[in-house]
Amino acid sequence: MNRKALGCLFELLETLLLTLVLFLVVQLFVAQPYQVQQSSMENTLMPDQFVLVDKLSPHFDDYHRGDIIVFNPPADSAQGGTPYVKRVIATGGDLVDIHGGHVYVNGNQLSEAYVFDNQATDLPDKGSQTWKLELDQLFVMGDHRQDSVDSRDFGPIAKSSVIGRAWLRYWPLSKLGLIPQTKQQLAPSGSPASSKAP
Repeated sequence: MNRKALGCLFELLETLLLTLVLFLVVQLFVAQPYQVQQSSMENTLMPDQFVLVDKLSPHFDDYHRGDIIVFNPPADSAQGGTPYVKRVIATGGDLVDIHGGHVYVNGNQLSEAYVFDNQATDLPDKGSQTWKLELDQLFVMGDHRQDSVDSRDFGPIAKSSVIGRAWLRYWPLSKLGLIPQTKQQLAPSGSPASSKAP
């Protein structure tokens, strides 16, 4: 092999190696693709859609109520190690109370226009329960409340288990676009909050 051909080969290998390193850096620290595999976020996210998960912004902009996140569920609830995608309902320091088919955060009923088909939010035993979140915890639920395994079942999750925010739907192409991160509205105590699906 002559020197020119050898130089071209080394240049090609360098380019491939640099491309691989850049891909790994982006996937590890910036953004990661994720396929929605559950129906728990209908109609916001549908099964088999692909989203891009933002792993960078949470380092300087903490999670908020209404954010849609991808996370590794607790070991005793994981289905084959598949990450879950859910909506943040409450953050560190919040008091979450679920009763009568509604969600209350710090004593105020949530207005949840994104909930699938205007479903009530019930607990597995149809009872009531209250959670006080630690500062490093999040309370998460699916938008399709009757088809979601979430914090109602396994309790609040640790922020350290979160992979990132789902921020861009890129497949199918007909649904390409940013995923709206709905800021949740709290209705004053005692006043009914609308929970109709969009």
